Amino acid sequence: MSSGDESGDEKKAKGPVDNAWAMKLPEFKKEDNPHGVVEESSFATLFPRYREKYLREAWPLVQKMLSEYNLKAELDVVEGSMTVKTTRQTWDPYIVVKARDMIKLMARSVPYEQAIKVLQDDMGADIIKIGNMVRNRDRFVRRRQRIIGPNGATLKAIELLTNCYVLVQGNTVAAVGPYKGLQQVHRIVEDTMKNIHPIYHVKTLMIKRELAKDPKLKDENWERFLPKFSHKNLSKRKEPKKKKIKKPYTPFPPPMPDSKVDKELASGEYFMKEADRKSKKYLERKEKQLVAAKARDEKRNASFIPPAEGPDSSSKPKQDESTNKEVDVEKLKKKVKRLQNAMKKRQKTTSS
Repeated sequence: MSSGDESGDEKKAKGPVDNAWAMKLPEFKKEDNPHGVVEESSFATLFPRYREKYLREAWPLVQKMLSEYNLKAELDVVEGSMTVKTTRQTWDPYIVVKARDMIKLMARSVPYEQAIKVLQDDMGADIIKIGNMVRNRDRFVRRRQRIIGPNGATLKAIELLTNCYVLVQGNTVAAVGPYKGLQQVHRIVEDTMKNIHPIYHVKTLMIKRELAKDPKLKDENWERFLPKFSHKNLSKRKEPKKKKIKKPYTPFPPPMPDSKVDKELASGEYFMKEADRKSKKYLERKEKQLVAAKARDEKRNASFIPPAEGPDSSSKPKQDESTNKEVDVEKLKKKVKRLQNAMKKRQKTTSS
């Protein structure tokens, strides 16, 4: 039965895997390499002065942790360096690389509790250099602050969604966690420095997490659910008001402009006498002056010219009514007589 189970497990392992990230890596034990390593190797890294006090306090814990893998750790305060070395008893050949990553993280202000996670087989570390991604210093500081967010909210969201510990320090971003999460953190940091806000990636990761829970949507394309980023503030190049239209290229040079003598020869002035030439110029000047004076007078008198009156619409119908009606002569006579009698009575009263 046991041999049959082993063969069945081997068949399962050889078959295709749906999700490679979900595979559990087999742990490398001491029994896998009982003879140890052939050559001794070491890695060293420098640390800043302000980390000296913390490293002094945490160094006994570092030595204790590395002694479990038969590694040596040295702290040189004078030179400001940390060194990790393999010994003849070291049985894991890759653990020295993991230890190198651990001391690098501790030099970048990552606390000891987070840095020792790198020693696990399914954990990794990534130190992303962001100093050279943006030239302008103010712009660099603003974009780096976007990774942290208000009160560290954005950084906390990134850590929860990627299962990584992320520390923004100076010109680098240090991350510790599973390899899939490190890929996501690296992409978020790079895009943030390229002026793509990290909230787009946070939303994308949240949506993907919810979609992965639904068994119906597992094998479908998720692009229609994910947010799409589009640049809104595109800096348009300023174009000149007067655009120079390029003429078609010709290998021949442009024709030479006519000189003063050539113009006089063409017009016939060259063969005229000096007195005639002067009188012609005088007449041309006078003619130009007359034209300019006439234009100036027209412009000056334009404000005194009354505007053209249009036909009055209110007077038209009255004129039409008076012309169309026929005059009653008898009524007019009676009216005149009545007015005359009234005038006579008024005169008598005034005289008396």
